[in-house]
Amino acid sequence: MTINLIKLSKFSAVAVVLSALAFGSVSAAEKKKESGAKMPACRTIMSEADCTPRDDCTWRDAVKKGDKVARRASCAAKPKPKPAKKKAT
Repeated sequence: MTINLIKLSKFSAVAVVLSALAFGSVSAAEKKKESGAKMPACRTIMSEADCTPRDDCTWRDAVKKGDKVARRASCAAKPKPKPAKKKAT
């Protein structure tokens, strides 16, 4: 009788562990689907045509100093607006 109880407890423990692992892998797959829809960062965009339609990016023209290029043309993130300061009364 005690051998059957020990076997039953082992099987139930294994079942609990396997169900926990299965649940963890399902939730990880859901998180991966959600994070897959992100837009690329502004600094990774190399063409003006891809940069200008986005609201969060701005195109910076190249800067030349003499014959040398000081800064290449690139896409950059627009600065976030500063929060309005509250007036002290």
